Amino acid sequence: MTDGGVGASDELTVYEAEREPDPSDSLRTFGAVVQALRENAGFSRAEFAELVRFSKHMVESVELGRRMPDESFVERAEAVLGNTGALRRSARFLTRGEAGLAAWFRQWARLERVAVGLCTYECRLVPGMLQSEGYARAVFDNSIPLLSDDQMEAQVAARLERQKVLYERPHVPFTFIVEEHVFRRRLGGFEVLRGVLDHVLKLGTLRNVTLQIMPMDTEFHGCLDGPVWLLETPKGQRFAYSEGQQNGRLISDVKEVSLLCQRYDTLRSQALNPKDSRGLLERLRGEL
Repeated sequence: MTDGGVGASDELTVYEAEREPDPSDSLRTFGAVVQALRENAGFSRAEFAELVRFSKHMVESVELGRRMPDESFVERAEAVLGNTGALRRSARFLTRGEAGLAAWFRQWARLERVAVGLCTYECRLVPGMLQSEGYARAVFDNSIPLLSDDQMEAQVAARLERQKVLYERPHVPFTFIVEEHVFRRRLGGFEVLRGVLDHVLKLGTLRNVTLQIMPMDTEFHGCLDGPVWLLETPKGQRFAYSEGQQNGRLISDVKEVSLLCQRYDTLRSQALNPKDSRGLLERLRGEL
């Protein structure tokens, strides 16, 4: 990453000015259209779910505005409900990517979608972009206070939606450094752990994804102050993000971002290389 010459505050102002509307509004509106067309056609949710080849739970989540429908859902629903074009047109107005995201994280999420490079160091959990659905559910299931069903579905959907950038932007490099103990913690149980290891190993085959593991037996560590995320924008500006209990902080100060980049670069030299990191994950998977 290289330091840009434009002031960080200028670009932040642009992103603030381009805030998207509340995503839950468009989700609820689309869901209401699906439900109205389904009921008008005389289908129960169970009957409709079978026809569109999605679970009844998925249909309910879409209709109640909890979950973002993918393209296949829209197309199958259109075919079953008469090909009126109403769902295709409604889907164009869906606001993706921020429903279910914490308020303090949304500005960073917007920057992620245009970044030309992203770096993540995590010492608490498997990074959100690498989580399997089962692991994400286990994370949110451990929230205190407990989440409602609607909140759970919205947050899981937002997490899975955010991961699509790995496939949609194959020219953008995504690098991850994750502590070994994160993959040893049995969050959610053995099945969840197996699932997330399989998921991470699959994502690791993408050309734009690089994963390094920070081994537990390392004697040196360049970033003991906690997790950090870094990105660079198309204008060459660098931003960082740090997160703690019930808060997150977007960092634009050039000197502070530079310091965090130095720490991340140090971690890259201390962590296992990508090949050895994959080998470690495969061994952990084999032990389960």
